[in-house]
Amino acid sequence: MPEITVEELARWQRAGEPFVLLDVRDADEVVVAQIEGSLWIPMHEIVQRQRELDPASRIAVICHHGGRSERVAAFLSSRGFAHVFNVEGGIDTYAQRIEPSLARY
Repeated sequence: MPEITVEELARWQRAGEPFVLLDVRDADEVVVAQIEGSLWIPMHEIVQRQRELDPASRIAVICHHGGRSERVAAFLSSRGFAHVFNVEGGIDTYAQRIEPSLARY
């Protein structure tokens, strides 16, 4: 599964590149910290809600540390999504390296 670092994700954001940041964490996690502009679809809803995503779009999938997002990225890839990336280290690493104002849990 292709991965991107949080630094690469931040470059995409700063450059205004077209992509979807798909947050697959649970509701109780999203209320603690969320990256602005992300699309929230909890992992347990991805099968039912995958039609909300464009299979041709570049999608960066993020969770807390990278495990759930890796599984969702693999699932989407198996369904024909062509440009899916797992965000290495998840929102925890993003908060440490990119946006220290984000709450960590």
